[in-house]
Amino acid sequence: MKKIFSFVLTGLLLLVLVGCTMDNTPTKKVERFLNNYRTLSSDVTNQMDEIVNTDSLMSEEQRASYKDILRKQYQDLKYEIKDETIDGDAATVRVEIEVYDFYKTTKDAEEYYTTHQEEFYDQNGTLDESKYIDYRIEQMKKQQETVKYTIDFTLTKKDKVWQLDDIDDATRQKIHGLYAY
Repeated sequence: MKKIFSFVLTGLLLLVLVGCTMDNTPTKKVERFLNNYRTLSSDVTNQMDEIVNTDSLMSEEQRASYKDILRKQYQDLKYEIKDETIDGDAATVRVEIEVYDFYKTTKDAEEYYTTHQEEFYDQNGTLDESKYIDYRIEQMKKQQETVKYTIDFTLTKKDKVWQLDDIDDATRQKIHGLYAY
């Protein structure tokens, strides 16, 4: 009985060690990062709330609608790992992502706004920015077209553990589908 118990315990320990090692690769770290968006992890939703709630131009209702749009963007994000390059304690993981094309939506909404401004006046004949925000949000809700972006994530190995480097604004815009192509 002790031999069986010892064998099972050794097997479990080996599984844990191999599992931890397999999870400590640049590709796995990037996959975890992107899956945090797809599963709406608390880190992702807290960051989203923090950013959207600081927008002073949107009403509470507009903020809530915009958060719904972002949640859909995150959950529907698709990605494919294209390449992993390791050079000592530095690594790059190239990923192709597919997201809703909110850049096109925003650009089209701005163009419509500038060519149809009379639709965005209030009853006093003053341009109402809130009407434009409502219009842009409605267009984003309808967006079904997607765009693909390539992102190079960089990682650094510290104390034998791969850590994703901070992402830049361009990468963040690509994840949100707002990158100007």
